[in-house]
Amino acid sequence: MSGLDIDVADMVTRDKLELQEIYEKQIRAPFSDALTGLFNYGFFSMYLDKEIQRAKRSGEKFTLCLVDIDEFSIFNRKHGEVKGDLALKRVGMLFSRYIRGSDICARLYSDLFAVIITATGTDAALTAMERLRHEVERGMGGSLTVSAGLATYPEHGSDKKSLMETARNALTTAKIKGGNRTLACRPSKKPVPTAKNRVLVVDDEELNLKLFEAFLESQGYEVITAANGLRALSIIEKTEIDLVLLDVMMPELDGFRVCRTLKSREDTRLIPVILVTAMHDLDAKVRGIEAGADDFISKPPNKFELTTRIKSLIRTRNLNKNLTSIENVLISLANAVEAKDSYTQGHIERVSYMALEVGKHLEIPGEDIEALRMGCILHDVGKISVPRSVLNKPGKLNGKEWEMLKMHPVTGYKICLPLKKTLGAALEVIRHHHEKLDGTGYPDGLSGDEIPILARIAAIVDIYDALTTDRPYRKAISREKALDIMLGEASRGKIDNGILKEFIKVTENRRQDLRGEAKCL
Repeated sequence: MSGLDIDVADMVTRDKLELQEIYEKQIRAPFSDALTGLFNYGFFSMYLDKEIQRAKRSGEKFTLCLVDIDEFSIFNRKHGEVKGDLALKRVGMLFSRYIRGSDICARLYSDLFAVIITATGTDAALTAMERLRHEVERGMGGSLTVSAGLATYPEHGSDKKSLMETARNALTTAKIKGGNRTLACRPSKKPVPTAKNRVLVVDDEELNLKLFEAFLESQGYEVITAANGLRALSIIEKTEIDLVLLDVMMPELDGFRVCRTLKSREDTRLIPVILVTAMHDLDAKVRGIEAGADDFISKPPNKFELTTRIKSLIRTRNLNKNLTSIENVLISLANAVEAKDSYTQGHIERVSYMALEVGKHLEIPGEDIEALRMGCILHDVGKISVPRSVLNKPGKLNGKEWEMLKMHPVTGYKICLPLKKTLGAALEVIRHHHEKLDGTGYPDGLSGDEIPILARIAAIVDIYDALTTDRPYRKAISREKALDIMLGEASRGKIDNGILKEFIKVTENRRQDLRGEAKCL
């Protein structure tokens, strides 16, 4: 070790001791992580600030490394949290053993670690972290590996936030590329390219993975590979994927189960899945359809056919992403409207849930069920134009205020009308959920069968929820009293008696189910 290295090591040691004293006095708690013995997040954050100030004064570089254990959640599920903690402790020990005395290592949270490599630029830090990565893999007997992302001061960031963000981005890229690797952020002199669509290829045959990867990258796609179903699901949990090319025959978790899992989850059901099957395997295709697969490719795949199908499905995926984003904006708007009225918290959730139960009981077709759900979520979105003072007024509304409130179905309809192709019959729910069968409702005074059935369902559920929850002008009433009032309205020809009877059956069944659950508890 040179004299300069000794000076740096001595200075770092003094800094550590000084900061340890300051930390314990300020926090009145240890500066180390109880499980691994490494520094904890609080001390690391303080030390990084100190290192940035020191580097500014000296003009030296240093490198921040964020290190993550690959597929640690899968390891925990397979072996349990006790073995998971033992693995974390072992990894922490290996870090302590193989970093220099002038460097520091901390456990930030869960399986994320940080290493600060002092007086070191990107290339030397890459070499050091690659050595550490190999030592961890060897020390863990190959059961666990790590990935690392590097950011060097000052070329990748001149403050804590930018350094952390850059290192995290490099780590994410390392994970996406398959893990068990170290990557550094490299400043690019070229313009940032247009984002590529990301295809996940899943196959237990390494040769197949390489062939698909080479071909799809030549077509302009970003390709991620996974050698088994568990790895594929782990990648999708952390990374946005535009299409999955999925082999059927794999050990442990076959393609059907992976596909079924993706299609059963709300956040992944719209990701297109192409199953790769044998040439004439009709049974596999039938099982694939049952699992929710979007398309099939026979082995060996025709390159033209493969690219055509991928392009078509990704085009649909991009359209669905746009529609989902728009739907989320509308739902957020509906929640914002609900927040204006302190008495209707949870109203849209309850109404949409109960309406859905009634719709299913009435065997409403699937497309209309979705329209009913969206219509009930958005049915009060027009109240965005109604002042809070009117919505929360404790007494009776005057004529002007009442007319203002009665306009909310029209306002909501106009807000959502540009999405007519997407929302479809949901627009009818938004506009007509306050109509009455005898023509005395609003805003259009429709009567009888002029009122769409979805709007009639929404109206009944909306009235029930309004009666059984506190409002600014009255307290909630009991279920029995609410139903008596509604049966009276039905007998006077104002609401649909047939739907009301079905609604009563559904809510009564639900009450009995809840009683049964309570007894079991």
